[in-house]
Amino acid sequence: MKNNSSKLRFWILVWGLGIIGQLCWNIENQWFNTFVYAKIAKDPTIISWMVAVSAIATTISTFLFGTMSDRKGRRKPFLAYGYILWGIFTILFGTTEFIAKGKSGMLLFAATAVVLADALMSFFGSMGNDASFNAWLNDMMNDENRGSIGAALATQPIIGTIIGTILGGLLIGSDDNYMRLFIAFGGLAIVFGVLSLIFVKDADDLKVNKQGSFFSQLFSAFDFRELLKHRELVWVFLTLTVYFVTFNVYYPHVGNYMIYYLGFTADDIGIIQGIALILGMLSVIPATKLLNKNKFVTAASVSVILSMIGVGMLGIFGRPQYIDPSTIFNWPLLIGLFFFGCGYIMFMQVTSVWMKQLFPEEAKGQFEGFRIIFFVLIPWIVSPFIANPIIKNNGEILDSNGLTAYLPTHVLFLVSTLLILATFVPLFFAAKQRKTRS
Repeated sequence: MKNNSSKLRFWILVWGLGIIGQLCWNIENQWFNTFVYAKIAKDPTIISWMVAVSAIATTISTFLFGTMSDRKGRRKPFLAYGYILWGIFTILFGTTEFIAKGKSGMLLFAATAVVLADALMSFFGSMGNDASFNAWLNDMMNDENRGSIGAALATQPIIGTIIGTILGGLLIGSDDNYMRLFIAFGGLAIVFGVLSLIFVKDADDLKVNKQGSFFSQLFSAFDFRELLKHRELVWVFLTLTVYFVTFNVYYPHVGNYMIYYLGFTADDIGIIQGIALILGMLSVIPATKLLNKNKFVTAASVSVILSMIGVGMLGIFGRPQYIDPSTIFNWPLLIGLFFFGCGYIMFMQVTSVWMKQLFPEEAKGQFEGFRIIFFVLIPWIVSPFIANPIIKNNGEILDSNGLTAYLPTHVLFLVSTLLILATFVPLFFAAKQRKTRS
């Protein structure tokens, strides 16, 4: 950085683009599913299709635009236009509520529109954030700012989740005004996309990187033979996959579980989950101490146990007879969400550091692609096939219009508690490989 003004501009972009990106991802993970239940239909099948198609769109976009930006030797246009389109399709997603309004025959069309709109939002979100913003940060990283950029990347998802959960709930409010949320967060993405066109500068040493034809370079990233040479990393990836298969069984349905099964409003659940996540950030302190002592396996094991306790408490105590939705102070619910928050934040922190330590220096981009496959693609496709039948077999009701609706109940969390145990299987082999390598 040549002077203080350019440094300030750089960090405003780092934190602005980073937090806005996390807020938009939070909308998709936290509020799209409650939007579907509130405005389209109370059917987890729609959410299942959204999650699966969105995972495919995210993965394709990350590899596609990552390869394009490498070959062009430019990140800026992909980053800026990706954020602008991300914001536009976030807002357009909200308009799908008007398709089915008062028109029962339009339900299938509305559900299809929701799935496609979510896929387009994910596609351009990955173009701007995963493929371009993260690559731009890697390009701009040097000995002077490496630690600060690392801290930003580690904390932005947590901050974005907390702000998105609390502010998102308040924007939606008790009147279920989802358009207010989509316009606010989508508008911020558009604004920062435009600012990126003006102020983002590519790294001076970024070069054009063409390796054969476009498609040969694109598909070279899927060389799993290279991945299999790194056995410890393979088991860490599988640990990540198993944990997030279970995570995506219950987490996409937490909002609808709290609103439609327990009786809270959207603004209440934003505050309740926000409190739990803020307190859950305390787990960063012991996790950091364990990581500094290279006790990755211990830290990962503790995070899985905390997740089991939290999800288990929701399954046991998170039932209408134990909950008073007129107040946010339902202690079994708050304590369960607190343990879940601790486990989730700690697991993300541990596995992120563990993985990146094992990435080969000469192929970090390729291995980030592998991470997307194990972290996003596989869990998001597999999880609905587990969650959907559980919800449909345990939460069938008739809504106020006499139509069949399916609510996520405490049973989803009881089953998920058992599924979390499976994380210890790949973690055992990861620990074994780590001990062998040491």
